[in-house]
Amino acid sequence: MSAPGKKVHITPEGARRLQEELDRLWRVERPRVTREVAAAAALGDRSENAEYIYGKKRLREIDRRIEYLRKRFDVLVVVRPGEVARDRVYFGASVLLEAEDGSEVCYRLVGPDESDVATGAISVESPIGRVLVGKRAGDEVWVERPAGRTWFTVLEIRYEDG
Repeated sequence: MSAPGKKVHITPEGARRLQEELDRLWRVERPRVTREVAAAAALGDRSENAEYIYGKKRLREIDRRIEYLRKRFDVLVVVRPGEVARDRVYFGASVLLEAEDGSEVCYRLVGPDESDVATGAISVESPIGRVLVGKRAGDEVWVERPAGRTWFTVLEIRYEDG
């Protein structure tokens, strides 16, 4: 999580996904689990009632996530990618890179709440994200990774319109 008082960028679609998760937890999951816990409690001895114990645990997890999401929205700032300069890498850019071995990889710089390496969405606060910010096509960047230092050449910068 970020430092207290620090605003954190998020794309419109990332904010929408978090809001949908919050709505689903509050309107669907929590009421369903509450009903299940009440039904399990009606069965009697709660100390050995696995459904009751698991349901209460799940309810605490849901409540913690709801509280986290609500507080998170206080620090999130929705940023439309490409509003600054479309010829440089900034928040929301999709960046095609050539690695030193000639392979290509594409990353999209997003906020920490929406990073997902499996889809190529990396945090703008990650080591690669930090060195890419402000770069142009043709620039080379050095990145410290757990596997060692490597360099990339920025081949292309794209912003999704919308």
